[in-house]
Amino acid sequence: MNYSNTALKGLRIVDFSRVVAGPFSTMILGDMGAEVIKIERPGTGDDSRGWGPPFLGEVSSYFMGLNRNKKSVAIDLGTPEGASIARELVRSADVVVESFRPGVMKRLGLDYETLRLTNPSLIYCAISAFGQDGPYHERPGYDLMVSALGGLMSVTGPPQGEPVKVGVAVIDVCTGLHAALGVLSALHHRTVTGEGQRVDVSLLSTELAMLINTASEYLIGGSVAKPQGSAHANVVPYQAFPTEDGWVLLGSPNDKLFRVLAAALGRPEWGTDPRFITNGERVKHRDEIVAQISAITCTQTTAHWVELLSSTGAPVAPINRMDAVFEDPQVRHLDQVAEVDHPMFGKHKVVTSALRLSATPPIVGDAAPRLGEHTKQVLTELGITNDRIDELVDHCVVEFRPADEEFTLVD
Repeated sequence: MNYSNTALKGLRIVDFSRVVAGPFSTMILGDMGAEVIKIERPGTGDDSRGWGPPFLGEVSSYFMGLNRNKKSVAIDLGTPEGASIARELVRSADVVVESFRPGVMKRLGLDYETLRLTNPSLIYCAISAFGQDGPYHERPGYDLMVSALGGLMSVTGPPQGEPVKVGVAVIDVCTGLHAALGVLSALHHRTVTGEGQRVDVSLLSTELAMLINTASEYLIGGSVAKPQGSAHANVVPYQAFPTEDGWVLLGSPNDKLFRVLAAALGRPEWGTDPRFITNGERVKHRDEIVAQISAITCTQTTAHWVELLSSTGAPVAPINRMDAVFEDPQVRHLDQVAEVDHPMFGKHKVVTSALRLSATPPIVGDAAPRLGEHTKQVLTELGITNDRIDELVDHCVVEFRPADEEFTLVD
């Protein structure tokens, strides 16, 4: 893969993170041309390698989707030799990303304070569930637990019923975005001053930042948000409505668009009805307007309403499943699916970067690596001899697995 025209060419990242948040952040940076060296546990590697089915060969599609453009180096950091190799690797790195529980990297001698002694310009990004200090800092935590504690789950799902989680690990993904933004900000500061720094981001702090609207409603107005299903607490109409064969999403975030919608639905008089003339009035009379719109939308198919309302400029969308998403003409036009070729597992498709840069476009690059695929290459670059690498393998300090080595399929 040609990295010569990428924005982050020459940047080296040593990635100690796993699962979603950290790997998502380093995938973004890898797409932009950074060299990402992923440190994994020998034997099992990143937990998400086993999060399936579906699997591609021996590895889950979950892992394959998050770890393209990376090199896998399998090192047992719990051994003195393994930790020493990792420290040596970081000496030549620009960035470290890690997602261990607070305190673990310090016990391993891989904390920022230790690593900066030999690499003072290092950018060190620490990702945690709840933060690096505070009463919860030692708790293990994942997206689901944090979404419950931080309030996202309390505003998700229908007004009644059991708790509902968001359909994707949105806090993990947004934490990864924040981590990448923090790293790039720190790199710019280093360009100006020559100084490295530590970047801390947690799932909980990200969630609070994500909840800006509902948080502001409480902090400013004392209002405790409740789950609204597909509806919006502050905008009406802005939700799913029943159709003859399913559902359609309609939205009128301003009064002009409401009048457009009303006319398209054959009810232009709604635009001058005192109950519906402003969004504030529509919120007060939510049940009335929702019932009247529903009575109309249920008489025709989803496709009918999408075609009709799109032609008038009214915001509208079907609720697509994944199979329909990737057949959608606009999605196909975005050309955001690419094929990568793994030397052992063959060709498969991945969703590519959302970014479009005119001078330094992101790259599709390489398929996600096999566990330990690049161990020998990276250790050799550190000056470790083949004989010494063999000794480290024999003592289970490192693991090396060529990309084309035979494997056992996972059922």
